[in-house]
Amino acid sequence: MLPLFISHVASAQTTQSITNPTSVLSIFLSLLVVVGVIFALAYIMRRFNVTAMGSNHMKVVASMVAGTKEKIMVIQVGDEQHLIGVTSHNISHLSKLEKNLDVPVKGKAGNNRAGSSQDAFKQKLVAAMAGKLNPQVDTKQKDN
Repeated sequence: MLPLFISHVASAQTTQSITNPTSVLSIFLSLLVVVGVIFALAYIMRRFNVTAMGSNHMKVVASMVAGTKEKIMVIQVGDEQHLIGVTSHNISHLSKLEKNLDVPVKGKAGNNRAGSSQDAFKQKLVAAMAGKLNPQVDTKQKDN
């Protein structure tokens, strides 16, 4: 029993005290490293949009900025496409598209410029909404 007590006292003397300045500095630096790793992983996840890779059932086909905090988006759910309005406080379903927009293929040579894809979406949106609001416009386009 005595040898166990002596070894326990000897090991207690070799451990560092929390009041030792090098120990406090070591703990502080370790905490900074852990917090830095957390922020780095959060930045990487946000940068590469890791959360969107989970499901193929729902995806954003196109989006257009309508204001400082407002967007108009076309989302595809299964085989249906819906036009929605997104603000900082609300998401509103605007319309179900009767004719689906083409889903852009990533890595396609023609879609390298962001402006051209936004212009194409804008033209398709205007045409789709013109046909929805004024059905005569849609029939005139089909006749030509």
